[in-house]
Amino acid sequence: MPKRVWLLIIGMLVNVTGNSFLWPLTTIYMHDYLGKSLSVAGLVLMVNAAAAIVGNLLGGALFDKYGGYKSVIGGIILTSLALTGLTIWHDFMQFAVFYTIIGFSGGIVFPSMYAMVGTAWPEGGRKAFNAIYLAQNVGVAIGPAMAGVLAAYSFDYIFAANLGMYLLFFLIAVFGFKSMSISPSSHTSVFNEKKKIRKRGPFYALMIVCAGYLLCWIGYVQWQSTISAYTQEIGITLPQYSLLWTINGLLIVIGQPFIRPIMKRIEDNIKSQLVIGILIMTVSYLVVAFAEDFSMFVIAMVILTIGEMFVWPAVPALANQLAPKGREGFYQGIVNSVATSGRMIGPLFGGLMVDLYGMQALFMVITVLVAAAIITSLLYDRPLKKELNEQLQENFTQ
Repeated sequence: MPKRVWLLIIGMLVNVTGNSFLWPLTTIYMHDYLGKSLSVAGLVLMVNAAAAIVGNLLGGALFDKYGGYKSVIGGIILTSLALTGLTIWHDFMQFAVFYTIIGFSGGIVFPSMYAMVGTAWPEGGRKAFNAIYLAQNVGVAIGPAMAGVLAAYSFDYIFAANLGMYLLFFLIAVFGFKSMSISPSSHTSVFNEKKKIRKRGPFYALMIVCAGYLLCWIGYVQWQSTISAYTQEIGITLPQYSLLWTINGLLIVIGQPFIRPIMKRIEDNIKSQLVIGILIMTVSYLVVAFAEDFSMFVIAMVILTIGEMFVWPAVPALANQLAPKGREGFYQGIVNSVATSGRMIGPLFGGLMVDLYGMQALFMVITVLVAAAIITSLLYDRPLKKELNEQLQENFTQ
């Protein structure tokens, strides 16, 4: 890979490692240290995700207008200021405000990083994005493990360590990204998409898939919110909970060779990838519903991660297949927005369910919701078949 792509990969690794110090422990911090209910914690996480959606849209627009360097630097500076506030002040309202700012500023950085790696190495195709994806998961493996150790001493160390990683990211961006001659004009932005949707079949198919994708994310985000607080109630330590996310990140990286034989057989059948992955994810929620010790949570996380490895890459790949020429950016924007919406809705939904009905009721509902995504995966291609039949009939009539 070109040197500038390696710089972007290293920057993404540092960025995600810094983020991973904070997000796995946010619910625990609000619930156990600030004394707030899971519903309130879920509301804060929802506002954070909503701010991230706005940041994503703004980040894409800033990249188109000013390029990746300026937008990334702006996002890093704003995040660093918010993290400085978290390090100094520890009141709940101040935490909620600063955490919302972090969602917004972090949202600015990510689309710019993805756009930069695509324009920095266009001939690399999927390789560049796969490298960024792996860098993210290495960061997810490192960050929570270190955060769990630091949190065992004091949560203040978490905020300070996160700030330190962002300062390192800032230095990498200043000295590494500025020299990149990356033209923003080659990036397809949702804001530049002014064409009308002519073939509605692919668009409807994407909407059906995204409905199931949303349900999967509502279930997945419970691990970062309600399940994290639940583990503390049953005696699992912070380092142990953080280790679960380390297992998640490492398994995604080292597990690729093991799932490759299966993926080769079904690489042209995304429907099979979705159904298999969602079935595996559903099993993980059945396991966690009966988990009472750390080993059972490890088993549930391993199962969840295997399912994730099938589902998460399949949905963007399907969006790319369905997108008409020149509309790829718009379709990928829909997929990203749906994932962020799941992260926004999930914590509040889970918190309300636990406060009103208890954890076991939440596990049952989440299992049903994720299993329902199998139906959308099986039915998504019906609009495509219907449109194809109508076109054949029209051609036959002519």
